[in-house]
Amino acid sequence: MKIVKHIARILFGIIFIFSGFVKGIDPLGSTYKFTDYFNALGMEWLIWAAFPLGILLAFGEFAIGIAFLFNWWMRLFSWLGLLFMAFFTPLTLWIALKNPVTDCGCFGDALVISNWETFYKNLVIIVIAIVAVVNRDWFAKQVKTKAPAILSLLSFIVYFGIVFYSYNHLPVFDFRPYKTGTNIPEAMSTPEGAPQEVYENIFYYKNKNTGEVKKFTEQNYPWKDTLNWEYDNLESKLIQEGYEPPIHDFRIETPDGENIIDFFIYDENYVFMLVAYDLSKTSTKSQDEINTLANWAMAQDLSFICLTSSVYEESMAFAEANNAPYEFFNCDEVTLKTIIRSNPGLVVLKDGNVVGKWHYNDIPTPEEFQKKFMTE
Repeated sequence: MKIVKHIARILFGIIFIFSGFVKGIDPLGSTYKFTDYFNALGMEWLIWAAFPLGILLAFGEFAIGIAFLFNWWMRLFSWLGLLFMAFFTPLTLWIALKNPVTDCGCFGDALVISNWETFYKNLVIIVIAIVAVVNRDWFAKQVKTKAPAILSLLSFIVYFGIVFYSYNHLPVFDFRPYKTGTNIPEAMSTPEGAPQEVYENIFYYKNKNTGEVKKFTEQNYPWKDTLNWEYDNLESKLIQEGYEPPIHDFRIETPDGENIIDFFIYDENYVFMLVAYDLSKTSTKSQDEINTLANWAMAQDLSFICLTSSVYEESMAFAEANNAPYEFFNCDEVTLKTIIRSNPGLVVLKDGNVVGKWHYNDIPTPEEFQKKFMTE
């Protein structure tokens, strides 16, 4: 029984550490997820709190997980773990039933599970939390040294260091489909033989004699009996989801709405893409470095463009105010936030491969770029 108790405690701790860590290293991703929730719930007035709540939630999970893993202050943290699960378990049930968001974001982008899978997972975890609370005094009596406290505090210091670095640069681990090394055309394609979507068609036909509208399946709908029945409506229900490519919503559009993505993702030379999802919120801290790199790239006959969801007029005003020498093209805001966690951020492609990504705090000089990528 002792072993079972410790296994339960350690399992709970690992799950919470993983959940808190993958969200903590991607603070902007957590912010976007909270924003999605607030929009879905009609609580747009609370969007200002999305960033601090994202940081707080991630650290709360990590701290509880560390306490469970190292058996530190279990009289306190066992209750915190149970209260955490007591709040989120019914919340995830509501999310599974109402489906306000397609992904709860419990494990960030590291592990995407369905809303129902999230709820079932929480049912298991809350049972472990109850076991921990019941045995909290027993766990506390097992601690004979200061090792749990020291290890926990050291873990917090390392955690905050990684979170701080990830926010001011880029996440130390990139779990998104646009990570360095990804071949975008391949990530956009559907493999041969991949599962296809399967729909069930329900036909509604109206009886010409009685006026009754009756429901039929594909096997028995009376399409031949035109004397007694006439078509009224059709309802298609998805019964099996098909394969969805990791990248399925990436478009690069001109002001006229023309999708010119192929021009860039099949370019054999380096393509510099400055990603600024909203120009009104874009940092201009590194604008001089960006302009210098853009001028150099274009002098080498390399493409340098900016992708934004802002309208054309805003793009032109931004370009004039910041002496931006590059062209602006449109892309979906959510896609741009997924591509890179920086506003602006720089992504470089070659032959459709993502060869490098930079936060605006780390924009390379032409010399640095040449040394890393163009020196034979």
